[in-house]
Amino acid sequence: MVWRVWYLIKPSYFCGMTNQFNNSINVGILGGGQLGRMLIQAAIDLDLHIYILDPDPDAPCRHLCQNFVLGSFNDYDTVISFGKDLDLITIEIESVNIEALKELQKRGKQIFPQPEVIELIQDKRVQKQFYKKNNIPTADFVLTDNQSHTKTFKDFLPAFHKLGKGGYDGKGVQAILTVADFNKAFHAPGLLEKRVDFEKEISVIVARNEYGEVKTFPVVEMVFDPVYNLVDYLISPAQISQTHKQIANDIAVKIISSLEMVGILAVEMFLTKEGEILVNEIAPRPHNSGHQSIKANITSQYEQHWRAILGLPLGDTNPHKLSAMVNILGNKGFEGEAIYVGLQEILKKEGVNIHLYGKKMTKPSRKMGHIIILDENLVSLQQKVKFVKETVKVIA
Repeated sequence: MVWRVWYLIKPSYFCGMTNQFNNSINVGILGGGQLGRMLIQAAIDLDLHIYILDPDPDAPCRHLCQNFVLGSFNDYDTVISFGKDLDLITIEIESVNIEALKELQKRGKQIFPQPEVIELIQDKRVQKQFYKKNNIPTADFVLTDNQSHTKTFKDFLPAFHKLGKGGYDGKGVQAILTVADFNKAFHAPGLLEKRVDFEKEISVIVARNEYGEVKTFPVVEMVFDPVYNLVDYLISPAQISQTHKQIANDIAVKIISSLEMVGILAVEMFLTKEGEILVNEIAPRPHNSGHQSIKANITSQYEQHWRAILGLPLGDTNPHKLSAMVNILGNKGFEGEAIYVGLQEILKKEGVNIHLYGKKMTKPSRKMGHIIILDENLVSLQQKVKFVKETVKVIA
């Protein structure tokens, strides 16, 4: 599904009238993790000059970019110093210094996604109020100040308590199913969200460029690890009705258009047992629920992000085949230098592709890579997912 809205905005690096594209610009990414690594892999095709800022000297991007800067993307002065000589700055993680990005924007730097969008998404409390204000369907919620305040909402259970700021990859969320669970609530501002009785968890990756052109990727369905609260695997496209796919796409387009965001946005949603679609959370960057697009779609989410922030026309998001993505997580009980078991066996299967993140050290639940599986048949695809999950281990 392609959506186009046109604004009178002239991108800096691409001129539609002359078809000239300036790829000699200096581009910075705040964050050097696996998402940054895959952004670099896509940037190579555009011959972009990439700078990375990350606090980890062994970050996955360390040896892939032209310029790696060791430092905190949360520190104002570090971000200013990093960005002062760059033309365009983007992110692979939301936890960045917003004030520094706003200052760099004032100095004429292109910042995508825009600082005010990142700022809104950094705080789940503000995020949920944005949904309510813009009539975007989401689970009922109440804002909470601290644990004591949270305990006053006994009639709101069962629910989940979410930290306003700082939660990531399943952290910062506590199930508050009964009054006895209130002691697990956070001692900081957050929100209590009504538990949703859902049929499936789904996601839509949507992109928007400076011209206002918008495109969505096919809806995917996600299965979460019950222990780590991370995506275990996903199936693309989601096995849901065409009506529900259309509703999910419409919601994603409405969100990115309401934000007037430039870049790529992941919109995670619930399909309830009553057939309603509710927004859970959004992320203004490439996302775990779009990894399969590297092999499965004509344009990957990473290429699409570059197209969006460089003012280029957005690419075709149609899939080649049915696909799945299985996360490779560090196994429980192992911590140290990573050893991968079972890769030779899964590579014997047709349509199996391995993507490792360059992390030398493993620990339980750490994202070490992912596996993309392509197939023409859903049953065969699901069988391969099961085989991969049972076969691949990361030990130390």
